[in-house]
Amino acid sequence: MTVGRWIAVGLLAALLISSGVLHLVRPEVYLPMMPPYLPAHLPLVYASGVFEILGGVGMLLPWTRRWAGLGVIALLIAIFPANIYIAMNDIPIAGHDVPLWGHLLRLPLQAVMIWMAWWGTRAPSSAEGEE
Repeated sequence: MTVGRWIAVGLLAALLISSGVLHLVRPEVYLPMMPPYLPAHLPLVYASGVFEILGGVGMLLPWTRRWAGLGVIALLIAIFPANIYIAMNDIPIAGHDVPLWGHLLRLPLQAVMIWMAWWGTRAPSSAEGEE
């Protein structure tokens, strides 16, 4: 694995694991961000935290990296509507008011994270060699 891919995987894994832990120990931070059309907000916050931790750890392990990357991509796509809901309704994040530009910045950042998961965990090209 190239240094660049290791950096992408490491940064994204650290972000996912820390965010996942926060989902479990401080779920009240995430509850206001849950769109009202979703049921069972607290169980969904816990479940997303568990999947973030599993995805982050899985991306760090060579034998689970590719599948974990696909799972992280699916998770990021699944939570994208919540980020739109947060931006459209000016929902505070972690109890703090966020300016509109801050909410809007989260949306393309999600695309960057999806790219990091794809690029960092994809099969190596023939030029890169096997892992």
